[in-house]
Amino acid sequence: MSFISVLFALLLEQARPLTSGNAIHVAMRSWVRFCSLNLDVGKPLHGWLAWGLAVLGPSVMALLIYWSLDFWFGWPLALLWSALVLYASLGFRQFSFHFTEIRNALANDDDALARTLLAQWQNIDAQSWSHSEMIGRLIELSVLAAHRHVFGVLAWFSVLAALGFGPMGAVLYRLAEFVVRYWQHKGQALQQPVSQALQTNALAAWHWIDALPARITVLGFAVVGNFEEAIDGWRRYTAQSGTDNDGLVLAATAGAINVQLGTVQGANPPATAGSASAQGFSLRPPPELAHLAILVGLVWRAVVMWLVLLALLTLARLIA
Repeated sequence: MSFISVLFALLLEQARPLTSGNAIHVAMRSWVRFCSLNLDVGKPLHGWLAWGLAVLGPSVMALLIYWSLDFWFGWPLALLWSALVLYASLGFRQFSFHFTEIRNALANDDDALARTLLAQWQNIDAQSWSHSEMIGRLIELSVLAAHRHVFGVLAWFSVLAALGFGPMGAVLYRLAEFVVRYWQHKGQALQQPVSQALQTNALAAWHWIDALPARITVLGFAVVGNFEEAIDGWRRYTAQSGTDNDGLVLAATAGAINVQLGTVQGANPPATAGSASAQGFSLRPPPELAHLAILVGLVWRAVVMWLVLLALLTLARLIA
């Protein structure tokens, strides 16, 4: 069932991607805002209550609907529900559109347009970035977007679906990632009072929830990319006391596609004398347009690997 749900959701997402202003996302933002406004009073305990209601509430609801459909109507409707929830949780086309526009601008040597598109996508100041820096930043942003909107969702969906929890994992991961961005943005913009306790709790919960998917993403990139360099990037980042999940993903990606990614500590550790592996890090080329095509191939191979793995697991379960 997991394989069919994932395949259906990916095909539907490619054919009819959800726009940023769709009803599902609007409802999600309204729900998260409601939880923080009514439960966030600045105390850590209330912060956890707000986070639990905002994230666990919809996750449990998705699970109860899945169980009800499976019990009363059978597995076909339960499978359809899982596929629809996964479709709403995925966001492949939501970031690939930005990636394509910026890549085309860079390919046409229109750095001014590329800076503008980067700034609009991530709300950052890119005016001082060089051509190579923009390519490197585009790689980093796209890798993290692919991890959070595709591979992380698939990881939690697959793990919990295998345990009989249906699409609960997809909702859990998507909302855990969303509330961090939403509450931090609202707190900084002063549009909505969001306590520091709530933001801290949401960030801590996201760190633990993303820990497993980050490592699964790293392993996937290693298998379909340069395995030795990707694993070496993982090992070196960890050895430097790197605990950030995003940094781990980028450090492994730098090795998987053989490119320098310098904005995240550990992505390209400095070379040390007498170490052939470290010398390999120092010899990585700076970001170039060719690396964007390599990155696209890496992501799609990882997606295909996921589908093949789920298909084999489904087949093994049917045979058993």
